[in-house]
Amino acid sequence: MGEPSGIGPEIAIDAWFRLRDGPVSFAWFGDPSLLVATSARIGRPVAIREIGNFAEARAVFRDALPVVPLGISVAATPGQPSPANAQAVLRSIDLAVAACARGETAAVVTNPIQKATLYAAGFRHPGHTEYLGEIAGGDAAPVMMLVCPDLRVVPVTIHLSLRDAIARLTTEAIVATARTVDKAIRREFAIGAPRLAVAGLNPHAGEQNSMGMEDSGIVAPAVAILRKEGIDAVGPLPPDTMFTPRARPTYDVAICMYHDQALIPLKTLDVEGGVNVTLGLSVVRTSPDHGTALDIAGRGIADPSSLVAAIRLAAEIAENRTKGDRRC
Repeated sequence: MGEPSGIGPEIAIDAWFRLRDGPVSFAWFGDPSLLVATSARIGRPVAIREIGNFAEARAVFRDALPVVPLGISVAATPGQPSPANAQAVLRSIDLAVAACARGETAAVVTNPIQKATLYAAGFRHPGHTEYLGEIAGGDAAPVMMLVCPDLRVVPVTIHLSLRDAIARLTTEAIVATARTVDKAIRREFAIGAPRLAVAGLNPHAGEQNSMGMEDSGIVAPAVAILRKEGIDAVGPLPPDTMFTPRARPTYDVAICMYHDQALIPLKTLDVEGGVNVTLGLSVVRTSPDHGTALDIAGRGIADPSSLVAAIRLAAEIAENRTKGDRRC
């Protein structure tokens, strides 16, 4: 469901219109009355069908948008999020993850949440990624990867201020992140020999320590460890040149040191089609690579492209997982 006062409900409706005649189906976990109200508000009439579990979704998907009710009423005003809806937001995630864990559905696609509102209600996780790591964790800490057709990026530190990100960056964190990425890329993207490009932290990757010691003291040792383990990693690379059109085809994933170092190039390339993928979970999870867009919520002008891309990529990853598991 995501934040009910954001654009999540309306892009879910638009995603159904785009996908209803194709091979991929989905169900919306949320309050059916919210979709009914949203449909009327944005002037896009949609048939809504309540279902008992996700297994029923495929049968009705062509004719109606399937909804798994939360059992919680949601009163939402576009653009005005309320902590009163925090329980419903989290319950929608919990129910979707549980359905995936039971094998009813192949993947979980989450709409954007309004973190500040959840914090006000007592939410103690920095974001979706960390919460999913708690309720659907695998054998490693979850890793956030952003994907578009021309680029995959992974930030080692995520929802931290730049000051805190630099303070917490360690060789161990880079190595752990890259290990998870290498394993997941093989299984979930069917890339047999992933090439990881590791970004430097400082301008020019430190310029031989003249612009900081972190690249030689933290990043380079991590790359050396990874290479010793047989992981194809190179770096630290100058961050200002590793995302150029000539550089991007030379690697499969860019391992970046902090949030914006990863997300700025990806969103510059494809803000509409970018997808957030959580690696290292027991279930497949993707999400749109944008926020709740409270400023335009309820106006019917939100672009569903990133959500549609997230749903399609989730289906692709789930298929790759299944094929990979059969080969093992």
